[in-house]
Amino acid sequence: MFSRDNWKEIFETIQKNKLRTFLSGFTVALGILIFVVLFGFGNGLKNTFSKFFEDDAQNIITLFPGQTSKPYKGYKSGRRIEFDNSDLEDIKTNFPIFLEYITPRISRNGLVKYKNESNNYSTRAVAPSHQIAEKTIIMKGRYLNVKDIKEKSKTAVIGRLVEKDLFGAKNAMGKYIDIAGSAFKVIGVYQDEGGDDEERRIYIPYTTRQLIEKNTDKVDQIIVAFRPELGYAGALALDKGITEFIKNKKFINPNDQNGLYVRNVAEGLKNTQQMAFVLQMIVGFVAIGTIIAGIIGISNIMVFVVKERTKELGIRKALGATPKAVIGTILLESVFITTVFGFIGMIIGIAILNSMGDKLKDRFITDPYIDMPIAIGATILLIIFGAIAGYIPAKRAARIKPIVALRDE
Repeated sequence: MFSRDNWKEIFETIQKNKLRTFLSGFTVALGILIFVVLFGFGNGLKNTFSKFFEDDAQNIITLFPGQTSKPYKGYKSGRRIEFDNSDLEDIKTNFPIFLEYITPRISRNGLVKYKNESNNYSTRAVAPSHQIAEKTIIMKGRYLNVKDIKEKSKTAVIGRLVEKDLFGAKNAMGKYIDIAGSAFKVIGVYQDEGGDDEERRIYIPYTTRQLIEKNTDKVDQIIVAFRPELGYAGALALDKGITEFIKNKKFINPNDQNGLYVRNVAEGLKNTQQMAFVLQMIVGFVAIGTIIAGIIGISNIMVFVVKERTKELGIRKALGATPKAVIGTILLESVFITTVFGFIGMIIGIAILNSMGDKLKDRFITDPYIDMPIAIGATILLIIFGAIAGYIPAKRAARIKPIVALRDE
């Protein structure tokens, strides 16, 4: 293998047969390149599905009140269900070991003013833990705290784009804004990876919103965060437990699907990940198919190479070359070409993936990539099969008698 004469001969053969060498190498490089790109696209699909859930915490169960569609315990159907503060306390009391935190949410839309500037924004009345649920990033000041809730203070945390719309280049901290006729002090400015819509919201204490609305105790939604260590099965069990508890408390028929709506992010994430995995497997199978096609291509080319060199091999054997030497020469040439062009295809494929970024985001492929061990492993696998593809026709050629080989045209 390390014979200088062998390598000199291989390079001379390659030099004399440039087209044959190119076709052999191109088949290998194209197979690896397509494999790397397709496998990377599979990971890009997975990234896209994952990003749908990155904006919010993934251990969240959200409860939405509905309208009953079935009578139950003397209550008629068509009854509008409402949540209130007691529901928050009851969930805390009955499911303490499962909960990480709980927060209500009251959403309202209205005109917000600052001096001569005004615009319509969505205002969310929440508890301090809502910052964790939404993954809200504070840029200036602070978020709502427990004191704001207890004192029902008129404080507001505004989005980055709300500050930009109402204050321009000025700092909004400490200024007062008019929210639907009530003055609120800006105590913080936040940003959110969810995009422009999320950054055009305003957060205020939920108790303040209830005070403004005739001192009610009603809430629109309840967001429950379970302990991450519960896992998927634990999240489903808690989901079922809270659903049964609320339905029992609000006198909702257990079989009524409209009286209470529950969205479990863990379940949605699990289903999405499974879908992404299936898509990735499909793309992976197509990618593996290109590897197999590459192997078949190499095998066909090597059969042609051996046939083309039959007379040459006959002369070698007539001059005393052993079958082992004949096989070694062809095999070494095959492995060398496969290795060089295989890694060239791999490098080009990785370069293509690295240049993609989010260019294919509209086609649900985000930041496609392939792990280096997988790319190198696929290349080595192709090299191994390339060697096998070269060995089979080489072994057949080594069995040909010199006189027969010399007669070959």
